[in-house]
Amino acid sequence: MTQTCVRTGRCSISLLLGRNIIAHREDLKRAAQALQTTDALLITAGAGVGVDSGLPDFRGDTGFWKAYPPIAKLGISFYEMANPEWFHRNPKLAWAFYGHRLNLYRNTVPHDGFFGLLDIARRKKGGYFVFTSNVDGQFQKAGFDSDNIEECHGSIHYFQCSQPCGDDIWDASQISVVVDETVFEAKDPLPSCTNCGLVARPNVLMFGDWFWNPRRTEAQGLRFSRWLQSVRGDNLRLTIVEIGAGRSIPTVRSTSEYVTRLHDATLIRINPRDCEVPPGQLSVPMGAAEGIKSILESGETT
Repeated sequence: MTQTCVRTGRCSISLLLGRNIIAHREDLKRAAQALQTTDALLITAGAGVGVDSGLPDFRGDTGFWKAYPPIAKLGISFYEMANPEWFHRNPKLAWAFYGHRLNLYRNTVPHDGFFGLLDIARRKKGGYFVFTSNVDGQFQKAGFDSDNIEECHGSIHYFQCSQPCGDDIWDASQISVVVDETVFEAKDPLPSCTNCGLVARPNVLMFGDWFWNPRRTEAQGLRFSRWLQSVRGDNLRLTIVEIGAGRSIPTVRSTSEYVTRLHDATLIRINPRDCEVPPGQLSVPMGAAEGIKSILESGETT
């Protein structure tokens, strides 16, 4: 195909682009139809879903350092910073990083795409579920039922002991973390364990993390498995909308494709970069908000 384009010049390139545009429009229409006719809806999401809400996705060290210039000056990568060891070596720096993120997520308003999907999800007789690697709580903030969400990497809105001294996980909604931006340190008092009084940490799975408490996420995973079993047991049509899930940590993509195969489901992959899909599935090479909006608008014209 490339050789033909080179030999015949602009006409072939225009024809190829035209075919791609037509195929793209067809995928949007098929995606809209799948959402309209499905009995149950699974939404899977990576960091890219929150970019249109103004959240950083930390793509590579450059993106991370752009979001956190003080850490860039220290030459610490995201992989190195997102490590539980900092809560022992330098808890004020650890809580500056996670406290800043906690405050950012609390102050962020989910973009319209969240609400568009929620409106569709609520109307499905088989219900819906959300599987996300994000720890930001944006789906709950948009109104999705917390009982219908699995956060496979935990949630920054829940804390645990950094030791840990026990199995406790607690809601952090009433806990404030104040960050001194000039020196990028969290101010005292730092969050502390409700049991032993030592430094607490977010209930988030970090890199090299042997002390993350998975109890809350495991309970979510059990509800997710039961929901999938009910969808299959009732012979319901299932559509999966995957948003902003990249390849660097492929948990979400792998889950989407596994469930697609297991349930003979329709997969709609919304991703401006890593948009390739298995044969027969639907690719929407756009950002989250634009992709969801385009699908919904295509449904209005079919």
